[in-house]
Amino acid sequence: MAQVTVTINGKTYRMACEEGQEQNLRDLAERFDSYVGQLKDAFGEIGDQRLTVMAGVMVTDELQEALRRIRMLEADLETLRGSRDDALGKAFSAEAELARQVHSIAERIEAVGAKLAQAKPAK
Repeated sequence: MAQVTVTINGKTYRMACEEGQEQNLRDLAERFDSYVGQLKDAFGEIGDQRLTVMAGVMVTDELQEALRRIRMLEADLETLRGSRDDALGKAFSAEAELARQVHSIAERIEAVGAKLAQAKPAK
């Protein structure tokens, strides 16, 4: 396990993380510290524990909103997939019908050509 030192609300914390995740943990701690800083600016010194809890609630609120949006986007994607599948089905049906009609016309043209070949012009 890797060790990372982060600073939140002016206090230093040593944390463990998976190898290769050090920068990600630093970035997360920096973002969390910005929430604490915003709250501190808005409410002043109201206690470290209260600031941390309030920042945690803010992060959780953002996470909930992001998850709600993800669910909405997944539902939209599923609707679009259904629409695409319907459109592809219609396109394949139209293509098959067109091929059938072209084949029918080709048979009729061949029949007319055969009749013309059998008919001998009068001289």
